[in-house]
Parts: sequence; C-alpha cells; structure tokens
Amino acid sequence: MKRWFYTIAWVLLLIFLLVFMPVDSVGSSVRIDRPGVSSPVKKLPWASNEEFLRTQREQDTPVLMAAYCVVFQSSSAGERANVRRAADSIAGTVIGPEETFSQNEIIGPYDENNGYKIGQSYVGSKITTTVGGGVCKIATALYNVAVVSNLEIVERYNHFMPVSYVPLGQDATVVYGSKDLKFKNNLDFPLLVWAEGRGERLYLALYGKRLPPGVRWRHKVLYKIPAPVVYEPNPNLPQGEERVLIAGMEGVAVETRVIITHFDGETQTKDLGTSQYWPMPQVIEINE
Repeated sequence: MKRWFYTIAWVLLLIFLLVFMPVDSVGSSVRIDRPGVSSPVKKLPWASNEEFLRTQREQDTPVLMAAYCVVFQSSSAGERANVRRAADSIAGTVIGPEETFSQNEIIGPYDENNGYKIGQSYVGSKITTTVGGGVCKIATALYNVAVVSNLEIVERYNHFMPVSYVPLGQDATVVYGSKDLKFKNNLDFPLLVWAEGRGERLYLALYGKRLPPGVRWRHKVLYKIPAPVVYEPNPNLPQGEERVLIAGMEGVAVETRVIITHFDGETQTKDLGTSQYWPMPQVIEINE
C-alpha cells in the first residue's frame, strides 16, 4: 500500500508542475541515454571533405574556433537518422557579424515533411515516440561551441529532467514554436557552422578568422531532489518479482558560469544562469 501511495504522490506532483509552472521553465521530452563521453574535439570527420574546404575558403573562415562531439548511446534508428538529417541541414550555415542564429529557423520544423522520423522520447514517467526526436543533440552541441567561442547566448532552455550525455548545465533543448536555441555573432567576421552525424556521435564546429579567448566551464550544485520510485504492475512477471525498467536520476539545480581568459591575461566571469532539473523517477515493474 505504501508503494502505491508514493507512486500516486509523484504523479500528482508531476501534473502540478506541468500545469502550473511557467512555459519557459519546462523543457521538452528527454531521451533515455546511458552515460556517454561527450566532449570538445579537434579531429573532425570532414577535415578532407572537398565541399567543406571549398566553403571554408569562400567564406574566409580558416580558423577552428570550437568543436564538440555529442555521444548518445542506446539511441533508436529514428533518432540517429534525425541527428544526421539535422546535421546535414545545418552544415554550411554562415552567420554574419551581428546576426542572430536560430536553430528552429534554420532546420525546423522537425516534421515528416522535412525528412524527420519517429524517435524515442521520455515524457513524465513514460517512454513515448515523437517525430524529430534527437534534434536536441544539435542544440546541445551548438550551445557548447557558442559558449566556448564567447558568443552572446540569446535564448537557451535546459531539459525538464536530467540528461546523462553532457554535464548538467551544458545541455539545450528545443521545441519548434516555443523553445529555441539562439546566439548572436558579436564578432566582426562571419562564422561558418559545420556538422555531421556518424552512428551515435554528432560532431559540430564553428569556424572564423581568429581563436576565441580561453573559456572554462564552472558548475555549482545548489541542491538535489531524490528520484522518486514509481511502481507499475506487470502480470507477466513471476509472482513477487520486481524488475527495474528505468534506473532514474535525481533532480538537481546547477548554477553555471564560465571563466574567460583574454589574450592579455585579463579574466572575467560570465553568468549563464541556473538550470533546474526535476528528478527522473525510477520505474519498477512489479507483480505483487
């Protein structure tokens, strides 16, 4: 009886959050990913690609400013296809000085008419599927290279629940029509975006005319929320047996700053705000 009480309490809490929290505080659906090794990279798969090299010369963007590889393990075929589709759509995008880049404007909407497929997503305590699942990996990679290139972040949303493929505070989510990833080219030269999806890896980079200053991420955990346990009946299990369906992740609030070291040695701190992640429940199937 106690188990069902906690399950009902968690469901009521989730309904309250989704109904009464401001729209801007709620992220989109979250993919269930195992921990990966997403990180900055220097070796990129298009280094000898003739189309890339020609575009780089034409746009006069010879310098690799920042590059990031998002690793998303345990993905579906639809999600991998969506990442490749979005990466192909964004590769070759040029952002002029003082222009603001918008992911939704460049590669949205994320629907079947634009070649996107159904991919798995996580909403509440249920696994579901949505067309375009996976495009948040593009937003996350863009956010990381934009921050490291010391560009102005105009709009960014973290996921509603934790994601495991990047450090908390470094993810970004998009929902066409409501949530976008935007950043401004506050430099005096154009920027070239290039990207490619390969298997369960997304590579994305920014090119320009000179290197950015040194940028280091700093995250501070403000508080944590334990992950609740949700029990779901499964009569197909042996009597009295339990099986963990979703491991769950605790909720956390993360304050993010970057330390910028300029070429003259001067340093400054830029506040990137606080990312609030609600706990992802542990889901256990049971046959009592």
